[in-house]
Amino acid sequence: MRRIPRTKLQPAALILACAAVAGVAVVSGCGGGGGGGTSTGTANVVLADSPSCGYDHVYVTVDHVEISSDGNSWTTIPVSPSLGRIDLLNLSNGALISLGQTPLSAGTYQQVRLVLLANGNAAPWANSVLLAGATAETPLKTPSGQQSGYKIKGPFTVPAGAMADLVLDFNACKSIVVAGASGQYLLKPVVAAIAEQVSGKISGITIANSHVYAEQQSSSGPVVVTGTVADPQTGAFTLWPILQSGAGGMVDVVIVPPSPAAGTAGYATYIVQNVPVTAGAATSIGTLTTLAASTINTVSGGVTVSGSPGAANLVADQTVTATSRTYEIESASTTTGPFSIALAASGPWLGSYSATLPIVFTEDMAGADAGVYSITATDAADTSSTQLANVSAGSASLGFVLAP
Repeated sequence: MRRIPRTKLQPAALILACAAVAGVAVVSGCGGGGGGGTSTGTANVVLADSPSCGYDHVYVTVDHVEISSDGNSWTTIPVSPSLGRIDLLNLSNGALISLGQTPLSAGTYQQVRLVLLANGNAAPWANSVLLAGATAETPLKTPSGQQSGYKIKGPFTVPAGAMADLVLDFNACKSIVVAGASGQYLLKPVVAAIAEQVSGKISGITIANSHVYAEQQSSSGPVVVTGTVADPQTGAFTLWPILQSGAGGMVDVVIVPPSPAAGTAGYATYIVQNVPVTAGAATSIGTLTTLAASTINTVSGGVTVSGSPGAANLVADQTVTATSRTYEIESASTTTGPFSIALAASGPWLGSYSATLPIVFTEDMAGADAGVYSITATDAADTSSTQLANVSAGSASLGFVLAP
């Protein structure tokens, strides 16, 4: 049985830093609207990411970035060819790489496009993945990335005489789709945009290689604002970018420790609720390395996916009855065939943010919560199916049939 890799590739970030510079001529065609006609700024594009998603490497080659106020006229931000292929897995927990700069006039911009270089006819590919344990890369098919580019909608405001950094949060794990039995891997980017001047960070230390997420609640379910993987040596992590509390509301931090083999002892999930975010600052939730033990069991079974590309995403959510909040705990991609997801049998443990550290946690003792997960499978056509799984006393088996 093929097991879905438990590790996840978390969001990459592109930063468009637009610092207004007095006395610089307006760039023709940059399309700044709503600002002074003679005020300009500089766009600096920076790339960041965090590992991993069952891949040893994820390579992308950015040809250029474009920005527009109206979707008609575009300003190009060139990227130096000397950067070559960028391994997203080398960029984690705040590590950045600069892609290029260009002047921009102050105003409001409605759209950004990320354009990738086309793959050649042979390896090394411009855009590719190296599966965990493999020796040869698999090219990523990115048709729109080499033509019109990947479009990210605004609006994004560049104020006169001030810095305006735009962060494009590139969720690479959810953007890589396995194209069924063809063996092809498609890049269909899932990107969110946050202006850095209204964003902040959350930092802390936990068990090395834990997955750490900033999540919020919505009418359609939990929303992962951003995520990372704790440093493999120190356990340190930084969640960024996150909208400041006044603009985006507080967030809950979800810590999912790495899982050992199913049926053995691991750690429970920990959740810090109501964490405030301050623009330009980092909120610390302290050191969380002494975590409660939990048996790790699995939800496994089969998925049948119709159509092309014949792939599906699996998401495991857990509800905390006491606060009526639901959290995404695990996700994976699969094709028609078997799947297996490792999940904690007990917990989660809950704490409420306090500036006085350490944060105090108590186990969620509601009988309907511990070890109970909602598993949702969704295919490329957005056909979905949801089933409950209880792993509190042992592993569970489910089957999904997705048809358009």
